[in-house]
Amino acid sequence: QVQLVESGGGLVHSGGSLRLSCVTSKSSFSVQTMGWYRQATGKQREMVASISSDGTTNYADSVKGRFTISRDNAKKMVYLQMNSLKPEDTAVYYCDVPYVPWGQGTQVTVSS
Repeated sequence: QVQLVESGGGLVHSGGSLRLSCVTSKSSFSVQTMGWYRQATGKQREMVASISSDGTTNYADSVKGRFTISRDNAKKMVYLQMNSLKPEDTAVYYCDVPYVPWGQGTQVTVSS
């Protein structure tokens, strides 16, 4: 019955910012690597960013320097701060928590 919910998406102009949030009830949250994925129209779901239990982060080349992933273990939340957004960032963004089913995602649309 463990679930996750993504939020924070919206419509933003190119160059703008959004902060995505994901909350889950998974008990082992603090020792797991978490991540954000996205799926644009016509493309496969791709990894955007991940953060390990020790805080080590990894980013897709396309978002390096613009996106920042963080976590709050006490709140069991994962965040994705997205700055300098580009139209190519337009996609549905999904939170990845190991062994927890995908949520509905949150739509991010960046206009030119």
